[in-house]
Amino acid sequence: MNNGEQTTRAHDVKIPESAVQFQHVRVVRAADDIARQVRQEITEGRLKPGAKLPSERALAEELGVSRNTLREAVRSLEQAGLVELKKGAHGGIFITEDNSASITGGMLDLYRLGTITPRQLTEARLWIEPIIVREACRRATKQDIALLNANIDQAQAAADTNDFKRKITLHHDFHRILARIAGNPFMLVFVNGLIDVLVEFIERIGPGDNSYVFASRRRFMSYFENANADAAADEMNRVLLQFQETYLAVEDLQQASGKE
Repeated sequence: MNNGEQTTRAHDVKIPESAVQFQHVRVVRAADDIARQVRQEITEGRLKPGAKLPSERALAEELGVSRNTLREAVRSLEQAGLVELKKGAHGGIFITEDNSASITGGMLDLYRLGTITPRQLTEARLWIEPIIVREACRRATKQDIALLNANIDQAQAAADTNDFKRKITLHHDFHRILARIAGNPFMLVFVNGLIDVLVEFIERIGPGDNSYVFASRRRFMSYFENANADAAADEMNRVLLQFQETYLAVEDLQQASGKE
């Protein structure tokens, strides 16, 4: 690479460019090899989130490929959520700082293609949420508990004013808060992806009766506040099972009507 230093945007961490080493492409499919090298540099920690790659021309010269070939590789990396392109005086090719959107996008694509069915989606929640609840119960602070209770109050207010969209958003936020409290970033990304797919599923089939959620939330919090992780996890499972039965029944009816 050119002499000098790369600078990450997020933390202003200077990375010696001499530490990042690309090689001339030696395979027939040059774009694939470029993408492989960038992935390897990220894996080895030499390219960090927020780092800016050399200019298109400089990078193409260093790799020994045409700019069109380089652009093809960059497009594949962008689609994978590993790099982002920015325009303007301070633009260029940057290593992505947060690629959770690509994970969510992938889950949505699988749902839209039918690879993930609604039942599999709701089953995944039943498997993963008890783990999150137990860990969140262990880690929760007084501020976390207050935030969860405030979420329930806000959702109830939205229900009282027939603001269905806000109520559902707040219900989903309850699960996001729990995932954040659990303290594992992957869990939060995974829950966000599940919720985004659920939102699309619910919007497709229309609202169902979820009035049972509020009573369940209050029971859940009584267990959660007393650090009774098993009881809290069981209560969460009960409400998720009821959600599964309610919404899948609506979908089954719609599918049956469509076949008639």
